[in-house]
Order: sequence, then C-alpha cells, then structure tokens
Amino acid sequence: MDCTYLTNYELYDIIAGGDKEELASLNLIELQGWVRTNRDNGSIGFIEFNDGTYFKNLQLVYFKENNGDLYEKIKAVRTGAAIKVIGKFVLTPENKQPFEIQVQEYELLGDVDEDYPLQKKRHSFEFLREIAHLRPRTNTFYAVYRVRSVLSMAIHEFFQSRGFVYVHTPIITGNDAEGAGQVFDVTTKGKDPNAFFGRPVNLTVSGQLHVEPFALAFRDVYTFGPTFRAENSNTPRHAAEFWMIEPEIAFADLNDDMQLIEDCIKFCIDYVQTACPEEMEFFNNFIDKDVKNRLNHVLNSEFRRMSYTEAIEILKKAVADGHKFDNSKIEWGMDLQSEHERYITEQVVNGPVFLIDYPKEIKAFYMRQNDDGKTVAACDLLVPGVGELVGGSQREERYDVLKAKMDEMGITESLQWYLDTRRYGGCKHAGFGIGFDRLLMYMTGVNNIRDSEPYPRTANNIKF
Repeated sequence: MDCTYLTNYELYDIIAGGDKEELASLNLIELQGWVRTNRDNGSIGFIEFNDGTYFKNLQLVYFKENNGDLYEKIKAVRTGAAIKVIGKFVLTPENKQPFEIQVQEYELLGDVDEDYPLQKKRHSFEFLREIAHLRPRTNTFYAVYRVRSVLSMAIHEFFQSRGFVYVHTPIITGNDAEGAGQVFDVTTKGKDPNAFFGRPVNLTVSGQLHVEPFALAFRDVYTFGPTFRAENSNTPRHAAEFWMIEPEIAFADLNDDMQLIEDCIKFCIDYVQTACPEEMEFFNNFIDKDVKNRLNHVLNSEFRRMSYTEAIEILKKAVADGHKFDNSKIEWGMDLQSEHERYITEQVVNGPVFLIDYPKEIKAFYMRQNDDGKTVAACDLLVPGVGELVGGSQREERYDVLKAKMDEMGITESLQWYLDTRRYGGCKHAGFGIGFDRLLMYMTGVNNIRDSEPYPRTANNIKF
C-alpha cells in the first residue's frame, strides 16, 4: 500500500502553511509513535498519539463498522504502547483538532505491562521524580525537556553569532574556584586520594578559572558544561550537579559585562518563545499563569542598575516602615537573601535590575577591587519572581592586588598558573555565570530544580 511517512511536526507544519496542493496530495499516512490515551465507545475509537516531534498530539480514529477485527485489536492497546499505523488523512476544520488520521492498518511495536505507572490522571511532581525515566512522557516534562534542548541551542547561537569561541573546561580539577570548599573529592576506589594524580583533586565547581586564559587568546569565549557543589541543601534551588554558562570577554569592564548579560537573557527569552510557542502556552496555562507576562516584561524592559549600598538603605527603610523579612537585620556587608533580592526587583524597581559594587568580603577573590578599597566591581542580575538570575564581575587584572588576595587565602601556590595570566600579556576582562537549570526554571515557571533536570542529583537522592 503506497503511503507517505510523516511526523506529528510535519503534519502540523503543513496545516499551518495552508498549502492546498500539498494537503490534497496527502492520502495514506504512515506514523510511528506512542499511545497517550485510547478510548472507544463501542463503535468508534480515538487514540491520542504522539511521536515525539511536536507538543501537540494527533488524533487517530478507528471504526468498528469498516473492520471489526482491526477495531478489536486497536481498542485493546494500552496507554504508553509503541505502535505503527497507516491511515487516511482527513481535514476536520469544524472540530477541535484541524485534522485526523482514520486508521486502516495497525501494528503493535512495543506493548505495555499492566503496571505501567502513567495513566490518564494528574500525577504529582513528587511521584514523577520517583520515575524520572518515564516522566518525559507526561505533558509537563515533555514540554520542559523540549525547552531545555531549545534553550541550550539558544545559548550556543547567541555566543556563536557574536564570534565567541566555545571552550571545554575540565571536569576534574585541583582548585575550588569560589573558595568555599564545598567540593566532591575524586579518588580511585580504595586508594589514597593522591594515588592517581599525585595530589588531591575534585569535581569542578566552575569552569571560569580555566576559561579566563582563553579569553586572553581569543578575546571572547564561553564554556557551557556540568559543575558540582557539595552543598548539603534540600532547597528547591540547589542541586549537587548542574550546568553553568560562563562567558569571558577581554578588553571589557563591568559595564560591558552587564550589557552582554542583558543581551543574552533577552535573546534567550525571544528564542524560546519563538521556537516553542505550544510549550510556552502550556506552561502559562498549567504551571505558572504569569510566566509569559513576566518574560515579556523582562524582554521589553531596560535593565536598571543600583549599587549594593543603595539597596541596603532601601531595605533598612522598608524594615523601618514595617515590612517583614524573615531576616530583618539589615546591615552593610551582609549577603542578601532571596527575599531581599525579590523585594528590590519586585517592589522597588518592578523589573530587572543589576545590583553592583558589593562588599569585597562577600565576593570571590578574583573580582576587581574598586577604588574605595571596600567594594568590588561585581554585579548580580535580579529579576521578578526569582531574585538573582545571573552573577558576574570585572576580574582583577592587577597582579599585585590579586596576589595579595590569593596570599591571604593561601591559594597562591596551587593557582600560580592563574596568577601568571596577569604577568603575561594580561588585560582588563570580565565575565559572568548563569546557572542553566535555574534559567530553565525561570523560563518555564517550574519552581523546583529537581523538575528542570532530567536526572536530578541532590542530597540523599541518586536513584538513577
């Protein structure tokens, strides 16, 4: 039987294009995919079918009157089964769906046991985390992981279109870039930690220190890969393994850095909304009814800038005026919490804002010290609904100043190679880091990092 093999996406694309000649040529269609739901009323049956190429399902229709044996076979097909069908393409503009496939041939490619855990009902996110190998088949996670793929591409297209060089930084390293000591040690089983590499090593917490030297050769570079933090935290925003986007730009200061951040975030929002309209509509209807408005507000806003010192004064006044924070002891030098950041961006600015010039004591050693001797040229991008989304800084390019800081921390010997970049043709440069999984949470409205990662690694949890 002559037929045309097409996918969900291709069929919907043809319909959207409105090509009447192409529609007229569609007669018998071959499809391969999975049953989302199957129901029959005794004489006619309907299958919601998806082959993984598009968010929307296709409707397959089968009739008892035409072929009773085929009808009996198809009506017994369970949710989740893999099938192949050949059917007649029929336009149905008067119905909810624009077309249907009337089944003429059917083959069961992969059956489903009776204990298949995904049935036609709403499942809690907590339950679905226990079956992470199956949850991509649900509407929510089908949408989340499609957007995760598209957002990854957006990152690469943004930087590649601007001439950035993509650098693969190491997973195993001998340094802790943030200096916090929350690292996973790497050892050979049952051996001394020094046995393999001759020194203690750990999984990377950041690719920044390794990508900086490449900026001093290629000018504009980025790394985008997995990073690891041994924080024993069970909050919705912390994971032990996550992906980081970390660009570095040479001959650039903090203002250049902030402009690049703004351009990057706006590009990603526009890219995802254009490439995934059905998924974004789903998130807006079922996950977070404000997500599209929030993203469009950021997309159309000018990112404001505010000093850390000004933010502290605003927070102090808020407390004096009766606003209640969980941590209401506001003082200069403190590390702002999410509630403080959200107050600034949501109640004061009502939009995205860069907080700049943080106290040097609460920021990393590599950040450039300002002339006041108390603050560093750092920035955090705060956005409504989340708080901090991006952190960046101008790097300390002055050898003596950087060495003094590293000596104070006792890390000069282990990071002499990093210090050397300030002696051998160094220049001012800047960069930032975006937690990719948190960015995905922001884009989709999903509020737990365990639901933005395919197989989340969190404290006391590594089932898969």
